[in-house]
Amino acid sequence: MAQYPDAAPSILGLGVLFLPGYLGKMYLLVGTAVTMIAFAANSLLTRVAIEGGYIDPSEFALVRVVSGALVLGMIMAVQGKTPPLFGKGRLLGSVSLAVYLIGFSLAYLTLDAGLGALILFGVVQISMFGFATLTGAAPTRGQIVGGSIAFGGLLLALWPGHAAAADPGGAALMVLAGIGWAVYTLAGRRARDPLAATAANFLVCVPILILLLAGTGLEFSVIGVFVGFLCGGLTSGLGYALWYSVLPKLDGSTAAIVQLSVPILAILAGAALLGETLTLAVLAATCLVIGGIAWSILSQNTPEHPPDARS
Repeated sequence: MAQYPDAAPSILGLGVLFLPGYLGKMYLLVGTAVTMIAFAANSLLTRVAIEGGYIDPSEFALVRVVSGALVLGMIMAVQGKTPPLFGKGRLLGSVSLAVYLIGFSLAYLTLDAGLGALILFGVVQISMFGFATLTGAAPTRGQIVGGSIAFGGLLLALWPGHAAAADPGGAALMVLAGIGWAVYTLAGRRARDPLAATAANFLVCVPILILLLAGTGLEFSVIGVFVGFLCGGLTSGLGYALWYSVLPKLDGSTAAIVQLSVPILAILAGAALLGETLTLAVLAATCLVIGGIAWSILSQNTPEHPPDARS
C-alpha cells in the first residue's frame, strides 16, 4: 500500500533515526536495494516452486499468506502493537490481496518470472493511473504520453507471435493479480500505519483463502512449503517491513523510480538463474513499460508517495 510521511517506521528501521549522517545514508541505500531484490525474488521463488512441481499454486498462495501473516504479526508484537483487524477497508483489502495471491501463483504455471513481474508491475501502475483519471485527477500531458507508452509495452509483451510472448492464460491471470494489487493499494492508501494495515490484511486473508480453496485437495511437500515460507515470510513479510522503514526517508519520486528496478531485476535474474528467454521483444517491452511509467511519474502535478508494485 502507499506510504505516508506520518506513518510510524518499522522497528527494523529505527536505526536510521540514530545513525550519523553517512551511516544513515548507507542504511537507506542498502535497505532500499535489499527491498527491491526481495520484491523481485518473489517472482523467482514462485516460479521455481510452481513450475518445478514442488507445490500447487493454490497451496503456495496459502503457505505464502500464512507465513507472511506470522512474520508480520510477530513484528507487530515486538513493536507492542495490535494489527487493526476491523479497520476501514479491511475486507476489501483482504479480498483483493487474496485475488492477487491466487492470480499471481496460478500465472507462474506458464509465465517466466521476469515477464510475469513486468506484466504485474505494468498493470498495477496503469490501473492506478486509470483510477486517478476516472476519479477526477486531471492527468498532465506527460502522464498521458507516459501511460500510453507503458501500455504499448504491455501489448508488445502480450502480443502473440514472438519467441517469448506471454502465454494468454498466464497473462490473463497475472493481469487479474495486478488489478487485485491495485485495488489492495487503493483500499489502504489512507492507512496511518501501513505496516500494521498490511499485517492485518494478511491475517484476515488467511481464512478467506482457506474458504476459497476448500475442497481443492491441498497437498504439501517439504520443498514447496519451504520455498513458500521464504516467499511469504522473508521476501514478502520482512521485505515489506524493511520497505516501510526506509520509505519515509525517500521523497515520492525517488520511491517511485526505485520500484522500476523490480521487474528489471526479475527479468535479469530469471535469465541468469532460471534460464528464461531474454529476447529483443522482451527487452523492448521492458524499456517501453519502465520508460513510460518513469515519464508519467516525473510528469506528476503533485509529488506524492506512489502505490507499491510489489510482487
